[in-house]
Amino acid sequence: MNVDHLPTPNQGVRVNASSWQGGGKVASGIVASARQGVSCAIMGALGDDIFGKFCYKDFQRHNINVDNMILREGQFTMFNVILSDRETMGRSILGTGAGTAEPIRYEELNEDFLKNTKYFYIARFSDVVIKACHVAKQAGAKVFIDADNYSDSLMENIGLIDVFVASEFVYDALFQDKNFEENCKTIAAKGPSIVVFTFGEKGCVGYSEETGYFEIPAFSVDATDTLGAGDVFHGGYLAALVYGMDAKESARYASAVSAIKCTRIGGRSGIPTKEMVEKFLATGEIDYTELDQRVEFYKRGIHYV
Repeated sequence: MNVDHLPTPNQGVRVNASSWQGGGKVASGIVASARQGVSCAIMGALGDDIFGKFCYKDFQRHNINVDNMILREGQFTMFNVILSDRETMGRSILGTGAGTAEPIRYEELNEDFLKNTKYFYIARFSDVVIKACHVAKQAGAKVFIDADNYSDSLMENIGLIDVFVASEFVYDALFQDKNFEENCKTIAAKGPSIVVFTFGEKGCVGYSEETGYFEIPAFSVDATDTLGAGDVFHGGYLAALVYGMDAKESARYASAVSAIKCTRIGGRSGIPTKEMVEKFLATGEIDYTELDQRVEFYKRGIHYV
């Protein structure tokens, strides 16, 4: 729900717009990749409640292979209420916890899919994810991580990561200075061939041996909602890599994908197609025709989406 400002106790505010959309780092990121025309598949588990079925159908709607998505009978999917406010351009999340749907177990993973992928896209490490990374990498895949939050397991397993795209929160947890070039190279020395740190409206910095160090400013747009901007950046970055762009070109492309997303409510309705991104990069113009159709679609009640 988008509001002008957050209410104080015993106060009401008018909702400017509301929308039912799926969320999650890899989940929304993979939708962004699919919107760029990349062939995608997703593995995981959801409850078979209305929220789980909604998420499942939304993957299908974006032509994402869901053969390895499990709907657990009688279990429930996490549901959040998110307030984005125009006053701060921030978002406040009212969460219901992790839901009751049991995460996917390793024996439920399809190793053939893991062995037949170019990039294996993750957001955190667990015993299941670590095992899956090894299988994928042994078959030639590159591990791409959306490192939104710092954890000990992130650094303990950094040698498994090929493309390290992290948030400013991870940067601040790792480093006490603003020597971005040196610090990117420090992470690259631990294993990743590409390192990128994102800083929201300040843009991003990165390094790869091919391109060297680079800084990419954020694009200026008439932002409505920053929810999911980081998730979508990652999905756009991964798609750019699939299309053969280098680390620096991919950062500029992903910045455009994320900027356009921010012009519409929620994490997914404003995700552009590859054609929209290319036009924006060439002219600075955004074609809202299809995006506004997406906004209208997600405005409908969840029973009809």
